[in-house]
Amino acid sequence: MNTSKNKIADIGSDDPLDKLIFEKGLRIKNVIIDEELDLIGIILNTGKILETKISLYPRLKNATEKDLQKWNLIGNGVGISWENLNENLSMKGFIQTVAINEMLEHLEASVISPRASA
Repeated sequence: MNTSKNKIADIGSDDPLDKLIFEKGLRIKNVIIDEELDLIGIILNTGKILETKISLYPRLKNATEKDLQKWNLIGNGVGISWENLNENLSMKGFIQTVAINEMLEHLEASVISPRASA
């Protein structure tokens, strides 16, 4: 018997990030935190490293170095959890944050020093 629940589970996502994570197996392998540099980085199972600012996440921003280091991978590497801080970050959300911030930095730089017109 095919239930609607099974039909939903059988349908792949159209979201490219969901495809990378859930169909192709992109996972977080390790986390790097440097409070002094305001840096949180994730090392992916592809060898790529994504980084952003700790200060973008209020619970992490206000945490001690000791609490920041008490993270666990969740969902077989699709997220990070800080139980003591009641904070969970999904890899998808982290990728989106990094992409948006990189694009904003790029756009800001182009406004500060626009290309000379021909």
